[in-house]
Amino acid sequence: MKLNILFINDVHGYLAPHPELFYDETGEIIETVGGYANIAGIVEEIRRENSNTLLFDGGDTLHGTKPLVDSKGEAIVPILNALKPDALVGHWDFGYGPEQLQKINKQLNFPILGCNVFNEDGSNFLQPTAMYEREGVKIGVIGISAMIVDKVMPKKMSKGLKFTSGIEELPKYIKNLKNEGADIIVLISHNGFPQDIELLKKVDGIDICLSAHTHNRIYTPIEINNALIIQCGCHGAFIGNLTIEVETGKIKKYDYELIKVDSSTPKNIEMDTLIQKILKPYKEIRGIALGQTKEILHRYNTLNSTMDNFLLKAIAHVTETEIAFSNGWRYGAPIPIGKITENDLYNITPMNPPVSTVELKGLEIKEMLEENLERTFCCNPLKQMGGYVKRVLGLQINMRIENPKGHRIQEIYYKGSHLNLDKTYKVSFVTTQGVAKKYGNNRQKHSQKAVEAMKAYLKEHPVFSPDTLESFRLV
Repeated sequence: MKLNILFINDVHGYLAPHPELFYDETGEIIETVGGYANIAGIVEEIRRENSNTLLFDGGDTLHGTKPLVDSKGEAIVPILNALKPDALVGHWDFGYGPEQLQKINKQLNFPILGCNVFNEDGSNFLQPTAMYEREGVKIGVIGISAMIVDKVMPKKMSKGLKFTSGIEELPKYIKNLKNEGADIIVLISHNGFPQDIELLKKVDGIDICLSAHTHNRIYTPIEINNALIIQCGCHGAFIGNLTIEVETGKIKKYDYELIKVDSSTPKNIEMDTLIQKILKPYKEIRGIALGQTKEILHRYNTLNSTMDNFLLKAIAHVTETEIAFSNGWRYGAPIPIGKITENDLYNITPMNPPVSTVELKGLEIKEMLEENLERTFCCNPLKQMGGYVKRVLGLQINMRIENPKGHRIQEIYYKGSHLNLDKTYKVSFVTTQGVAKKYGNNRQKHSQKAVEAMKAYLKEHPVFSPDTLESFRLV
């Protein structure tokens, strides 16, 4: 029996084709890719060629663009139901709180899975597993939602819930599914590629791992402990198509293609009509230019980000501060050279968080940055807790990535001199992921939120160029 397993992950609410970052011999380039109409067209064609096809979604699906945030995720429900995936797991999908996620869960025609998400009484918050059968072959599926939701994300996302890594739960569910006759075990995980590699080393019995969260473009499946692991970039730019041949309950042969979702792929017209209806109220903010950028603005580098350099300059401008921090978010489609629209600003910060200020000692700044570097580069993947490195404006940090916890930072420069660890600095930030509540004194919310701050900055600086001196430098 030939089975196609299709996979998308970290679409982050990008309903229509959008700019995406690629690379050639000249460096960074932009191509227009993605969109659920083309995703649906590809899926439809593969299903037509092989009725034994399953489609899975790795999560970060219900959040990330203004139409989804405005509707608390509900705008995408008809799109997902039309696409007909077989299961979904979550991360930012908890962004509107557990009650709203369950409300959406009831509207979907397929399950949201999470064997590692528990209510306060220890019961499962989500369905842990699902079973599918094709031509007598049973495929057992286990879902892991992001373990970091109750650890580093805004508290409202995990109210009343506990998240584990899933490692302790997996053996039980693998055994249960095999006892129910599962021939193939598929794990859908939103823990991240490094975490999933570590998990596969520790847990036997998984045949296929569909990995999400870290936005890796994996062009060839990686084999770990007899399991195949794939991940398919982000923003719906790719679909993974894993074709397996199953004989006597075992995978005898496989083939894989990471399909770029571009204009050369088929488009589902009904899906496109549905998307255009959802996007119609946002037509104006998608078209009118507020300013321009001289360089591509994106978040695809681990240490520094041209997109966040723009965000931080804006919040520092409105707060009249010289040091600013934000989280190392991964999501957000690149902004090509040329116009910057209001819609682009919402893609940078779809939740439009408040701009705030806080007073931090120099020592606190160093401790906060060391904590963030450990969460990003910890040698134990299961203790890596975030996206990329915290974004910083106004400081230059020389670091050694290979050094142990608490000792990666060699020097921090502020205005050309070493940061005074005993001095207090007024800094600006967005969200508690920018500056956690345990740090600093005299926190104050500014009158403007992030999008308004970026608008105000563009009004005075209509042509933007990122800083040439990067905040983090490897030495």
